[in-house]
Amino acid sequence: MLNVPSQSFPGSSSQQRVSSGGRSKVPLKQGRSLMDWIRLTKSGKDLTGLKGRLIEVTEEELKKHNKKDDCWICIRGFVYNVSPYMEYHPGGEEELMRGAGSDGTDLFDQVHRWVNYESMLKECLVGRMAVKPAFPKDYHEEKKLLNGMLPKSQVTDPLAKEGPSSPSYDWFQTDALVTIVIYTKQKDINLDSVIADHRDDSFRAETVIRDYSYLIHIALSHEIQEDFSVRVVENVGKIEIVLKKKENTSWKCLGHPLENHNSLIPKKDTGLYYRKCRLISKEDVTHDTKLFCLMLPPSTHLQVPTGQHVYFKLTITGTEIVKPYTPVSDSLFSEFKEPVLPNNKYIYFLIKIYPAGLFTPELDHLQIGDYVSVSNPEGNFKISQFQELEDLFLLAAGTGFTPMVKVLSYALTNIPSLRKVKLMFFNKTEDDIIWRSQLEKLAFKDKSTYF
Repeated sequence: MLNVPSQSFPGSSSQQRVSSGGRSKVPLKQGRSLMDWIRLTKSGKDLTGLKGRLIEVTEEELKKHNKKDDCWICIRGFVYNVSPYMEYHPGGEEELMRGAGSDGTDLFDQVHRWVNYESMLKECLVGRMAVKPAFPKDYHEEKKLLNGMLPKSQVTDPLAKEGPSSPSYDWFQTDALVTIVIYTKQKDINLDSVIADHRDDSFRAETVIRDYSYLIHIALSHEIQEDFSVRVVENVGKIEIVLKKKENTSWKCLGHPLENHNSLIPKKDTGLYYRKCRLISKEDVTHDTKLFCLMLPPSTHLQVPTGQHVYFKLTITGTEIVKPYTPVSDSLFSEFKEPVLPNNKYIYFLIKIYPAGLFTPELDHLQIGDYVSVSNPEGNFKISQFQELEDLFLLAAGTGFTPMVKVLSYALTNIPSLRKVKLMFFNKTEDDIIWRSQLEKLAFKDKSTYF
């Protein structure tokens, strides 16, 4: 049953109502919004203090710049003067000062590694560190052909010894097909674990194994067709990726290795990989929330695990802006009916449009057929922890409801031990309740579900 409080929440005198103007970020001064920062970076003003010069920065030099009005931070080997950005940082000055005069890469990754700092801070670039930080081995220098399974010694990253066993791969062919086989040596691998993309002549397949990523990244020796298939043999952890040849000729080798090929590295150390997805439909759900449907390229295999999210990337006034969004089903009843569109190629998002915002108005202005860059899935949530659950209590507010959609659908269809589900859903007004009629139908249909 759906219960709507008779009086408004929060109460009229509540401090929540007084301070409910937005998310709980550090208040910024007027004229210090993201758009104001973009304008400043395009004004021609010298934001580094070096008059356009790029320098090599030693550790000793970096340590000297550790004050609010003289703050340098190193991220992935590049040094930025972030003093001009202090007043524009949504997380506040204190958060930035935690990395002052030091390598802030780990701190940055912990808080928001998805942020496109290269674009945001490009006018603040001081230069490179004189001594490069250690990275997993790069295979650019390796020119030998790939003709079968690489030796285990070439699976890189010493940290992998502390993680799962190093995966390996092999390949074989018929007249019309090439099959890449990945041996993960894990039993909890499924189709959600594999993200594969074919772009131009390169093929990239990332397999998520617990907190690590195993990457196959190859410049193929011959052309293939756009579409391919992915199959997982779960009980042995074997992945088969079947590519279709454009010409029925015999391949002497699979191709040449590209960056980080055949590497197993911690997922937190991998960068975000994007592909362009086409906007298929856009429909109103409430007065300010819309359901967007995006279509993956035919040359991509990607399924977002329940409880995880992706990042959208748009270029706004010449600057790349990135925002996280959680995919949803096309409706709360999609798990109980035949899908109108095949689930493996279409992704749905419930997005609230903020008229005074920077990102969502640009999304709303997209026309059917336009493209949005969408990242690989991110997040640490594991649906497996729900398997023996008896009672599920979900808490959501506004568009915070979006992560709950797939969790709710999964719980009602895949957890036999479940006795009761409760969703507490906070909204400013009744008109703001997303999919209210569907929630009411679902509660009526399943007597153990309460909203």
